[in-house]
Amino acid sequence: MERRYMMQFTSIKFLMFFLIVSVLYYVIPHKLRWVWLLICSYFFYMFLNPKYAILIATSTIITYLSGLLIEKANKISNEKKSTQLKKIWVFASFSSNLGILFLFKYYNFFNEGLSRLLHAFSLSNHAPSFEYLLPLGISFYTLQALSYTVDVYRKDVPAQKNIGKYALFVSFFPQVVAGPIEKSKNMLHQFDEKHNFNYDRVKNGLLLMLWGVFVKIVVSDRLAVLVNTVYNNPNHYKGFTTFIATLFFSFQIYCDFMSYSDIARGASEVLGFKVTNNFHQPYLSRSIKEFWSRWHVSLTSWFKDYLYFPLGGNRRGNFRANYNIMIVFIVSGLWHGATFNFIIWGGLHGLYQIVENFTKPFRKRIVKTFKIKTDVFSFKFFQVFITFMLVNFAWIFFKASSLSTAITIIKNIFYFNPWVLINGSIFKLGLDSKDFFIALVGIILVLTVDILRRTKDLRTSLAKQNIMFRWATYVGAAVVILIFGLYGPGYSMQQFIYSQF
Repeated sequence: MERRYMMQFTSIKFLMFFLIVSVLYYVIPHKLRWVWLLICSYFFYMFLNPKYAILIATSTIITYLSGLLIEKANKISNEKKSTQLKKIWVFASFSSNLGILFLFKYYNFFNEGLSRLLHAFSLSNHAPSFEYLLPLGISFYTLQALSYTVDVYRKDVPAQKNIGKYALFVSFFPQVVAGPIEKSKNMLHQFDEKHNFNYDRVKNGLLLMLWGVFVKIVVSDRLAVLVNTVYNNPNHYKGFTTFIATLFFSFQIYCDFMSYSDIARGASEVLGFKVTNNFHQPYLSRSIKEFWSRWHVSLTSWFKDYLYFPLGGNRRGNFRANYNIMIVFIVSGLWHGATFNFIIWGGLHGLYQIVENFTKPFRKRIVKTFKIKTDVFSFKFFQVFITFMLVNFAWIFFKASSLSTAITIIKNIFYFNPWVLINGSIFKLGLDSKDFFIALVGIILVLTVDILRRTKDLRTSLAKQNIMFRWATYVGAAVVILIFGLYGPGYSMQQFIYSQF
C-alpha cells in the first residue's frame, strides 16, 4: 500500500527529521521560527503524497478567509444583517470542507448504498466510483480547521491575520495526522509565544516520546500479530481464542493510539508547545460516560462543543438529551470510517450512555435498598470491569473488516473450549510462548503506569530521583525497546491505527 512510505513516528527517518527540526528551531531567530515549523510541517505531510498538500492548503485557505469575513461582518452596525452574513460564512466554510471530506471518505460508501437501494427496485445507478487514496489525516485537520471558523463566529478568538501562522495551526506536524485535535483558542496564540530552550522541558518531552515508542513497538505491535491472525481468519478460530484476540485488540488500539498521542505531545513539548492530553486512563473508568471523558479527549471535546451543545445538549429535557447523545455517537462512528461497522460501534456507545442515564434512578434505589457500599474497592472494581467489557464488546465492530465478520466473531466467542489455554494452541496464533508472555507483561505495565498516573506525575517523580537511577531508567527503556521491539527484517512497520482516519 502507498501509505507504508509515511514517515512513521517510530522510524529512524522521523528521528532524524525531528532532530534537525528541533536543533534549527532553537538556533534561528524567534520571528522566523513559525516559518521554519510551517515548512517542516508541510514537508512531513507531503512525505507520503505531495499532491494531497493541495487539499490541506485548500481547507486552510477556506477557513482562513471565513474567519476574516466573519470578523468583518461583526463590524456591521445592522445586527440582523451582521448575523445573517456570519451564518452564511460559517455555512460556506462547513459545506465546502465537509464536501471535500465527503468526496474522499464517504462518497463511495453512500454511492454503493444507493446502488443497493436502486437494485431493490430493479433500477441502476450509473454514478462512477471515486478511486483515490484517502488523504492522510483529513478527518483530523478538517475538524481542527472548522473549530477555528466556529471560534471566530463565537468571538472566542479574533480572526488570524497572518495566513502563515494559521496554516501552521492546521498543519502542525506532531498532530496533523492523528491529533490531538486542537482548538484555535488553545493553540493559535502559542505560535506567537517565544519558546526558549529549557533543559527540563525538553527532557520531559523526550521521555514522553520514549514511552510512546516503547508502548507502540513493544506492546501494541506485538498484540497486533495475534489480533490480525484471528480477525483475518474469523471462521478458523472459536471460543477463548477469539475472546483473547478481542481482549488483545482492546489493549492494542489503546496502546497504539495512546502511544501516538504521547509522541505527539512529547515532540510538541520539546519545541515548547502544549497540546491536549488525549487519554486519562480510560480503561479505569467506572461508566461509559466517564470512559468518553478519558478516551480521545480532544474528539469528545470537539463533538461536545461543536455538535452536542448546538443541538441543545441537555437543556431541553431527558428525551432530547438522549436523542442528542445518540446523534453525536453515530456521527462519531461515521467520522471514524465509512462502513456500517463504525456506525454500529458509535451507536452502541450512544446506547450504553442512554441506558446508563435511564437506569440511574433504579441503580441508586438498589444501592440504597440493599445498603451497598459504593466507596469500597470491590464495588469500584465491579464498575470498571463491566465498563471495560462493554467497551471490549463494541471494539469487535471497530476491528472487524465487515458486519458479517463481526457477527461471526461474536458467535464464535460463545464456543466453549478452555483447553486451548493449556494445550499450546494459544501459542500458534503468531506469538510463541515468549512473545505471548511479553505481551501480557506489556499490558500489565501499561495498566500499572495508568494507575500510578491517576495520583502522580511520573516524569516529575522520576526527576526527583538520583542521577544514577534516572539514567539507568532511560538507558534501560532504550535497551528494552531494542531487544523486545518488533522491527527490522521480517517485520513490516505497523501503521498507527488512527492515522487511517
